[in-house]
Amino acid sequence: MRATLAQPASEARAWIEVLNRYRAPHTARSVIELAVSAVPYALLWALMWVSLSVGYWLCLVLAIPAAALLMRLFMIQHDCGHGAFFRQRVANDWIGRVLGVVTLTPYAFWARTHAIHHASVGNLQQRGVGDIITLTVAEYLAMAPYRRAGYRLYRHPLIMFGVMPAYLFLFHYRLPFGLMGAGLRPWLSTMGTNAMIVALSACLIALVGLAPFLMVQLPITLIAGSIAVWFFYVQHQFEDTQWAREADWRILDVALHGSSHYELPRALAWFTGNIGVHHVHHLCSRIPSYRLGQVIADYPELASTGRVRFWESFRCSTLALWDEEQARLISFRQLRI
Repeated sequence: MRATLAQPASEARAWIEVLNRYRAPHTARSVIELAVSAVPYALLWALMWVSLSVGYWLCLVLAIPAAALLMRLFMIQHDCGHGAFFRQRVANDWIGRVLGVVTLTPYAFWARTHAIHHASVGNLQQRGVGDIITLTVAEYLAMAPYRRAGYRLYRHPLIMFGVMPAYLFLFHYRLPFGLMGAGLRPWLSTMGTNAMIVALSACLIALVGLAPFLMVQLPITLIAGSIAVWFFYVQHQFEDTQWAREADWRILDVALHGSSHYELPRALAWFTGNIGVHHVHHLCSRIPSYRLGQVIADYPELASTGRVRFWESFRCSTLALWDEEQARLISFRQLRI
């Protein structure tokens, strides 16, 4: 039965009690979600290899659904990092570690940087770990011309969604950047994942050959990486997002209003693990991804909060600067010097 939302001083705090009812994962459902993602991915990978005898064009076509399934596996790994996919921590951690080898993302290292992102989202004085670099207008204008050019290059869509994903998943995650001096665990996570990636790759290369392995795996990785970065981008880089200085920053309010509800067609929502319901996820990260859609269905008033529709979302790619005076994200073209 649908509960009634109380109306205390904080809207975001009022939602916490409601959302906590959706936290419990269902083990059977979690196993099914994992199976219907991992098995088709493995089958598509094999089919792409077989399709090389027909023509590389067919292999590249098949890479699109394979990449979408890899993105879904990444979202299951993400759920495991939040302790949301299974009830037992050991199950979350081991499934997360195994999936990290497939997604090229070291589980414990990424989960830790992602936890920092959740703990500091929208805080202008705690930027830099687990998020996309975003400058304020004042910071940008204070830069030397060559540094402005570097930031504009970094925020260019071709770099952000083309070069950056390839760099992140192929190179950046091979070392614990950002946590290099944070003890042994980030190093064990990255180096252990690297070792297993090498072992799995060696087995597949022995089975199919080096060239076919690269022809199959690289397009999947690059497409899935671009999808992942795009979704992470739209979740916080939209016009009406929220950022605040420490004195005015309230984590629950920024979680609700600084994270988008990326409203997607049902198929895209499934492939991306409902992560478009990001404002709900930030308010209650222990909700399994397969229950996020039910939250919106039960509480449709949440659907309009931070809503970014699919076709509208492409305009977000031009936004790059936080205007503190207008309290909104703007593009370089909107900047008046």
